[in-house]
Amino acid sequence: MVRIGVVGTGGWGKNHVRVLNELDSLGAVCDMDSSKVEMYSKKYRVPGYTNFDEMLSKEELDGVTICTPATTHFALASKSLSAGLNTFVEKPMTVSSEEARKLIQIANDSKKILTVGFIERFNPAITELKSIIDQGRLGDLILLEFHRENRRSNTITDVGIVKDASVHDIDTARWLFGEEPDFVFARVGSVKSEREDFAAILLGFSGEKTAFLTTNWVTPNRVRTLSAVFENGVVEVDFVTQQTKIHQQDGTHIPTRQVQEPLMLELREFVSAIRDKRQPLITGRDGLMVTQIAEAVLASGSSGTPIFLGGSR
Repeated sequence: MVRIGVVGTGGWGKNHVRVLNELDSLGAVCDMDSSKVEMYSKKYRVPGYTNFDEMLSKEELDGVTICTPATTHFALASKSLSAGLNTFVEKPMTVSSEEARKLIQIANDSKKILTVGFIERFNPAITELKSIIDQGRLGDLILLEFHRENRRSNTITDVGIVKDASVHDIDTARWLFGEEPDFVFARVGSVKSEREDFAAILLGFSGEKTAFLTTNWVTPNRVRTLSAVFENGVVEVDFVTQQTKIHQQDGTHIPTRQVQEPLMLELREFVSAIRDKRQPLITGRDGLMVTQIAEAVLASGSSGTPIFLGGSR
């Protein structure tokens, strides 16, 4: 049995608690709010702590998931990795690439898993799109166009939209293209928040392959869509409904599949990687690369010029 402690049981962390309990892998909960600790400890019959160090010292855990504000990720993940625990960090892995590099080194030194919560890779519709790309069913992938809209959550106060929301689509774009972007050009701004709450991002990959990402916390409706343009067709994906539409010259095909909870698939992968002593689908390097790209997005938005990254295959 793999035992996982959940650190931070608020907005998204409570879902980690629920899913890990369903996977029979919930080992402990930790939160600064004692009322939440008491509630989840009683509900799921696991030890509860308000002090992270105390949980690390008292519990025999195989890993932790860190679901706290982004600015706390590095400090908490450093402690858990140094304590010999496999560590899942919600996105963004860290708020700076310097912290990301340090965290990867700590993970390497401790020989433990470091993974990041880029949940869209586990969305069944995106998994199917990746399969279409890898099999070459529609020819080469040329363009990706992402739209991610929603009102800002009141719980997000320490980072802006780029490092909180755009990172999902940045990671998905680099995963689908199978490489890092060569350059970034972006416009970002703020309408209703102190930090940026909208971003329009262009990622340029090799051979003129391109990803367009628009993200905002301004519009009231919840939109999460992707259009993938190939040589011989277009695939439209709705992240929320998990519906896929495949448009080709002879018509439109809408595959049917079972709707699955991406978080369940994501945490099952983390538990499986621990049990099988292997690297997970998403690594610390993915967290580093996405953070570097997010930094370039903000730099481009500030300077009004493209930022050249060099890319890597």
